[in-house]
Amino acid sequence: MTATTTAGGTDAGPDATGAVADFRFFELEVLRTRRLGHSFLRVTFGGESLAGFRSGGYDQSLSLFLPPPHREHTVLPSTDEDTWFGAWRAMPEDERPVMRSYTVREQRRTPQGVDEVDIDFVLHGDTSPASAWAGRAVTGRRILVIGPAVTRNKSVRFQPPADTDLVLMYADETALPAAAAILDRLDSGSRVKAWFEVPHEDDRLTLPTSADADITWVVRGPGAGRERTGHLLEAVRSGEVPDCGAPYAWIAGESGTIRAVRRLLVQERGVDRRRVRFTGYWRLGASEEELLAEAYSGQAPSEDPGAAL
Repeated sequence: MTATTTAGGTDAGPDATGAVADFRFFELEVLRTRRLGHSFLRVTFGGESLAGFRSGGYDQSLSLFLPPPHREHTVLPSTDEDTWFGAWRAMPEDERPVMRSYTVREQRRTPQGVDEVDIDFVLHGDTSPASAWAGRAVTGRRILVIGPAVTRNKSVRFQPPADTDLVLMYADETALPAAAAILDRLDSGSRVKAWFEVPHEDDRLTLPTSADADITWVVRGPGAGRERTGHLLEAVRSGEVPDCGAPYAWIAGESGTIRAVRRLLVQERGVDRRRVRFTGYWRLGASEEELLAEAYSGQAPSEDPGAAL
């Protein structure tokens, strides 16, 4: 979550122009961090402005503005909805904060009355600005985000029809925080069949849910390249799927892989393609900046449910 590559998704965020009233800037301060597995780090943020933050749950996304390595905090020349984008783009490259889209893993108010937001990052060293920033995040660091000011907003993509009797899910590590947040919100009457792909054995996280969820973990292993899709498809193809009459599929991760999974679900599993929500969070062989450029030029691949397979 679309066009910004993230561990929370490839998405240009709520609105690249900042003109939608449902979203606005918030300042978040790092409260603490916690390692979740080999590849995952949870950063917990606080801040007075969170009193106006309204996550819609599920796969709620927001746009982070991460400072360059030589800056402790994010600084933007403007946060006005009419001028911020142009002012941000006009900043010198070495001073311009990096914009990435991530998932709100959880928003809560503590018993002490403090508002907190968790965001889970995928760590892979300094190979991306977001991973590099998260790996060095310490208490007191501040960033700016564009986030939801109302709970019913277009950056919540998980929208199963009312008649859904089975939720099918696929996520790789970049989309796992979103998948985990979805599972967190499903009730005990929901049935789920999921395939979650991760790079290491100890990335198989405990995912709390009240739903009747059957989760298959696909451990990719280090160094996997384009052959990863075939391995993943075989796991999806061979998995048992409960009987159902009205399934809904939510799939997110690497663009090429999710399109292959979508074809399999529609052509082999018989899922109505209009009931498949698919979102490319990143693309093998493309940089994050290239994906951003595609989004802003209107050249990003279509993720319309009715799009051709």
